[in-house]
Amino acid sequence: MAQRISSRADRRKRIAFLITGFVVVFLTMLGRLIQLGTAEIETTGYVPKHPSVGRPSILDRNGNLLAIDVPSSGVYAEPRFIVDADEAVEKLTAIFPELDARELHQRLKSKAPFAWIKRQVTPAQEQALWDTGIPAVGFQREKRRVYPNGSLAAHVLGSVDIDNIGIAGIEKWIETQGLDVLRQTGMDLSHQNLQPVTLTLDIRIQHALQIELAKAIEKFGAKAGAGLVLDITNGEVLALASAPDFDPNNPADALKPDRINRIAAATFEMGSTFKALTTAMALDSGQFGIRSVIDASRPLAFGRFRIRDYLGKYRPLSLPEAFIYSSNISMAKMAIALGPENFRAFLSRFGQMSRLTTELPESAHPQLPRSWGQIDTATASYGHGIAVTPLQASIAVAALVNGGRLIRPTLIKGSNVEERLLATDLIKPETGEAMRFLLRLNARTGSARKAEVKGYFIGGKTGTAEKVVGGRYAKDLNLTSFMGVVPADNPRYLLLTILDEPKGLPETHGFRTSGWNAAPLGGAVFERILPMMNLMPSFEVRDVTFPSIAAQNAYGSELFSGPNRGEHSDPAMPPGTPL
Repeated sequence: MAQRISSRADRRKRIAFLITGFVVVFLTMLGRLIQLGTAEIETTGYVPKHPSVGRPSILDRNGNLLAIDVPSSGVYAEPRFIVDADEAVEKLTAIFPELDARELHQRLKSKAPFAWIKRQVTPAQEQALWDTGIPAVGFQREKRRVYPNGSLAAHVLGSVDIDNIGIAGIEKWIETQGLDVLRQTGMDLSHQNLQPVTLTLDIRIQHALQIELAKAIEKFGAKAGAGLVLDITNGEVLALASAPDFDPNNPADALKPDRINRIAAATFEMGSTFKALTTAMALDSGQFGIRSVIDASRPLAFGRFRIRDYLGKYRPLSLPEAFIYSSNISMAKMAIALGPENFRAFLSRFGQMSRLTTELPESAHPQLPRSWGQIDTATASYGHGIAVTPLQASIAVAALVNGGRLIRPTLIKGSNVEERLLATDLIKPETGEAMRFLLRLNARTGSARKAEVKGYFIGGKTGTAEKVVGGRYAKDLNLTSFMGVVPADNPRYLLLTILDEPKGLPETHGFRTSGWNAAPLGGAVFERILPMMNLMPSFEVRDVTFPSIAAQNAYGSELFSGPNRGEHSDPAMPPGTPL
């Protein structure tokens, strides 16, 4: 009996021991799984910093989608558990032929705990990989940024890196608006949880601008080009294009040197478009008026250096003539008469002496003369010797015709205008009216004639600048531009077009100046976009008149609304010149 009891007790002990052993093994395995699940993975490849954080969608001003996150997967391997590296490489390269087989084989033979194979694979590739059944290969869920319109507005949108982090354009600006903080908290967000970012862009206008710009670049054999459409009443950018461009879905192309944003991140000598500022300064000073006459019969000499007019008239010019004939001599003489310090101060008030910042991280500092002697003042008066971004040149011209308000441009819809006002009352009201008259005059009878669109009251100024190569001006390389406003009598929109190194054509009689290329490009863009902008055409004949008593007292109403409808009566200009 005692032996039977002892045997029964031994069995219970053995069972208890086995149970205890099983529990210990189970707890050990559970602990190891928890450890592996929570421990940081040692890698030989690249690990996403915060793969779970999404980005807000980006929309144009009308709610059209410009950028969005979509679910994606990244393929990884655990090399230490790979049984047959050769077989794994063969199957992986069959699905992903772009992979380097030798480099992949080295990674899979490394016996490391983790290695990336391929980021952001398609669903079809993911299914194909599942079908192969390769052991120790898995998927990391992540998000991929998609730009459904391809290269449309690429220089505004910018791009993101492989971890969905903004690295350029508005995408980079979004990082500074709290997204980076959310990412650091580790919150698992998607674009559905984030308020969309609505831009001021209109993709209809953007598309028209890019199409016409591409046509002009091809037609004139230009190296590059750029364009801008700006609402001058509030500083909203409706379209911004720079070519060559890139597809944000393939952001590596954005790193190529010729893909720079030529509107905001590059500086150029803007040529004769700068003459609008010089003319406005002369008029606003009171030392010059519409009836003033400047002697442009001979070149202006500074030692051995000569300032000449392109296709000059070699006679005294009235101020309107100096503007429409784009006289370098006249502009230089007016700037020198007012003095270097006054000219420099005027440019500074109009934002041409300091870096212009917007939501775009990419912006350039202006390149200014080292000194402001007479010769520097003379050359700057017609847009040489001073290089600014086309965007800051545009807001300066906008301020000439919008009542003297210098407005920081914006790409974010709903941005408060008052908070972006850089300066107000920069010029007298009558000066602004005179500039609107001169811009309209130039579009009717001057170098901007080819920008005219029937039914619309367009004003504009062209500019042709010789490019600097190796520290010297190259006579055969030009940057041409056109700055247009519409309607000229009460401007609402500004259009800038730029062509870099256009060629002369038989139809341009071999000329490559802006009146033959940048201005007709501007006209083509205007013709496409103006019907989209709630501007109805009018085929009534209209005079360019000064409605204010102050302007009539300052410049004389008979000068702008004489007895011949649509003509001016300036005796210094050819009689009967249509406006």
